[in-house]
Amino acid sequence: MPEFDKATQTELEAAAFRRLVEHLRGRNDVQNIDMMNLAGFCRNCLSKWYRAAAEEKGLPLTDPEAREIIYGMPYKDWQAQYQKEASAEQKAKFATSNQGQH
Repeated sequence: MPEFDKATQTELEAAAFRRLVEHLRGRNDVQNIDMMNLAGFCRNCLSKWYRAAAEEKGLPLTDPEAREIIYGMPYKDWQAQYQKEASAEQKAKFATSNQGQH
């Protein structure tokens, strides 16, 4: 594995994160429950991690603000435009695969 200085590593990680967020914003067809069922995380998880990182730096950031950063719009707007009702199958898989993590 190549070794990078800390600043370069941070820049690369930040670029990869921005690309992930951009990708997810472009894939509004992918539901959070599907992401949770397949990968164990979703957009809401990313927003919580973002908020936690801000808190570690002493920066105030609310959950709604962090979600807006990840979703690119207020969460309620994203829900109204893109979120679909989860199927019984999706809910059942979520219940067994996530064991109450979310």
